[in-house]
Amino acid sequence: MQVILIKDVDNLGSAHELVDVRPGYARNYLIPQKYAIEANGGNLKIMQERQKQMAKREAKLMAEIAKVTEVLKSSPVKLGAKIGTSGKIFGSVTSIQLARAIREQKGYEIDRRRITLLDEVKEAGTHKAQIDFGKENVLEIEFEVVGE
Repeated sequence: MQVILIKDVDNLGSAHELVDVRPGYARNYLIPQKYAIEANGGNLKIMQERQKQMAKREAKLMAEIAKVTEVLKSSPVKLGAKIGTSGKIFGSVTSIQLARAIREQKGYEIDRRRITLLDEVKEAGTHKAQIDFGKENVLEIEFEVVGE
C-alpha cells in the first residue's frame, strides 16, 4: 500500500514523501496516528504541488544564502576586545560577540547557535569561524580581533 507521510517517521521516510508499506501497518498505525495519509489521486496532486512550492522556497533561500555568503567573505569582521600588553585578551571571544559584530557591520542577523568558533580566541589577530546555514551549507569566515 502506498501512503504519503505527513511527519518524519524513523526508519521509513521524511515528511511529504511517498512510501510503500504493508496495508496493516498503514491502516492500524500510520493513518490513525496522523503520520500518513492514503496515496490516492487527490492527495498525490496535493503532494506534487507542495513539492513544487518547497522547491521554489528552497531556491529563494539558496539565493539569499549566496548573497549573504558574498557579503561575509568580502572583508573580515572586526571585533573589539580589551587586550593586555602581551597581546592576550581579557576573557575570550564568543559566538555571541561575533553574531553581534556581524549584525552591526554587515547588517545580517545570524543566530549565534549557527556560529562555531574553530579554536579558542584568547589573543588578538585573525581567526576563523564556521556558519552553518543548514542543508549542508557551511561557510568559513575570517574575523579579526583588535584592541578597543
